[in-house]
Amino acid sequence: MRFTYKRSKEDLFKDFSIQFEKGKIYGLLGKNGIGKSTLLYLLSGLLKPNEGTIVMDDVSVFARLPKTLQNLYILPEEFDLPAISLSEYIRRMSPFYPDFNLAQMESYLTQFEMGMDLKLKELSMGQKKKVLICFALATNSTYLLMDEPTNGLDIPGKSQFRKIVSMAMHENRSLIISTHQINDIDNLLDHFVMIDNNGILLNQSVAAIGDTLSFVELENGESTEGVLYSLPSLRGNSVLYANEGGNETQPNLELLFNALLSNPTKITALFNTTK
Repeated sequence: MRFTYKRSKEDLFKDFSIQFEKGKIYGLLGKNGIGKSTLLYLLSGLLKPNEGTIVMDDVSVFARLPKTLQNLYILPEEFDLPAISLSEYIRRMSPFYPDFNLAQMESYLTQFEMGMDLKLKELSMGQKKKVLICFALATNSTYLLMDEPTNGLDIPGKSQFRKIVSMAMHENRSLIISTHQINDIDNLLDHFVMIDNNGILLNQSVAAIGDTLSFVELENGESTEGVLYSLPSLRGNSVLYANEGGNETQPNLELLFNALLSNPTKITALFNTTK
């Protein structure tokens, strides 16, 4: 796939190819302005590439067929909601999604400590985002794309977000979350995709990341011999090693993100040589 904005002289994506599987939560990561949101719009058919195509269940998303659109939902980073009640919003919008489940919607709202008796225009931006997150999950669409879903949420809201996403996932759903706030979603992810300079820098499962790399906390004064990358932490340093001994450590995706920005060739080479 190749994509270029009309007013740009350079390709945003060139020779770009990726496949997403059902039953997994993907983290789409990259620096600001690198094209994460654009990729979501391409995947949803709202933008069309200059070359190539995007297929969902063997059907081009650009055909805009009802069977495709009813199984696809995109939650943008910026949006507004009409000046109506939540009940009226659901009445108008839910028919587009045959698998929409009102009981699930109410359950998700409860997790956010909200109810159905809401007037959308009276809500704060964070509250509006919670409502739309609940609606998105309750559509039970097969493909769900979220652009910076935790922006505007307070700390309890981010925790509740992780909880309801876990509740809503099943083997036939694919969730792609574009974010730069890695710590908000790292415990949710099955797969890590990082894009940079119109290509894919790393596309690996969290399990493969744990098999290839070791994430360790070192106290001040401990030896850093063999460290691939390190960041200061409260205890001393968060460090990244090649996992040569088959150690089991909890992947620190923020550390990995920064390591890839610092020395992408060195990090990706470890995956390229992993059998």
